[in-house]
Amino acid sequence: MRPRRLIPLIALVTALAACTTPAEQRAARASESAAAAASTTTPAPTTTPARVTTTTTAEPEPTTTAPPPPARWVVGAKPLPLGPGGFGQILPTPAELRDRRLPTQDRLPPPAGSGYKSTISPVPADVLARSTWRSGCPVAVADLRYLTMSFWGFDGLHHTGEMIVHRSAAQGVVGVFGTLHAIRFPIEEMRVTDAPELDLHPTGDGNNTGSFVCRPAVNQKTWSAHASGLAIDVNPFNNPYVRGNLVLPELASAYVDRGWKRAGMIHRGDAVVRAFAGIGWSWGGDWTSPLDIQHFTATGR
Repeated sequence: MRPRRLIPLIALVTALAACTTPAEQRAARASESAAAAASTTTPAPTTTPARVTTTTTAEPEPTTTAPPPPARWVVGAKPLPLGPGGFGQILPTPAELRDRRLPTQDRLPPPAGSGYKSTISPVPADVLARSTWRSGCPVAVADLRYLTMSFWGFDGLHHTGEMIVHRSAAQGVVGVFGTLHAIRFPIEEMRVTDAPELDLHPTGDGNNTGSFVCRPAVNQKTWSAHASGLAIDVNPFNNPYVRGNLVLPELASAYVDRGWKRAGMIHRGDAVVRAFAGIGWSWGGDWTSPLDIQHFTATGR
């Protein structure tokens, strides 16, 4: 907001003089003299607040300078025209998303300090209620675990994410994201997929890192490994699914070019691939068709 221009008191008195009575003019001149005197008064000395020193144990700060904030983009605000198969029409990547570095919107309180923090617990009833789990899913609730994990956002800030995974994978997954946290691999969003999202009109700009979603595999009638909490998609916009002319998310075509390396991308043999391989998970980026660069799985599919 532009600050209002202040009118000096002397000028204000002069402007008002033409429409005031002689008595009012005399009062105004008296106010003018008082204001002039006040302006020569020596201001009261100020005191410098005492310096407060705190000591924290933190990971080393990154040596690179954070990029300037990108143009504003509201994720999910622009539904796409529908294309074949019920997916959105594949459109060119908007300029604001070609080198995507959107800030993270916190759903859980950020962790204190800069160290990695994680929890593993049974899935709370309120979390289960908003998730995609329903009767008929290929996994029992008792076989699922709710994780919270620290991560670094593209905004350079520390955040807390949440994820539902199969209980057999919980400890390994916490370790993987501890490794990604240590190297400050950026993640835009990490949250449980809400049930209504499965029926939303596609917008093609999502970038949620998550695991459990009770749904079939893409273009198949069999359950996805996600439906058992045994697969994780990492930064899906930065690491799209590609099959022929189909790109998912639908606006992520700029990231099909893996030669243009940008933050949040996954590449063959990098630290992300090695971390998942360390717990026995394979990578969809090694597939031929589809090429599922975002996808890590304990089942091979």
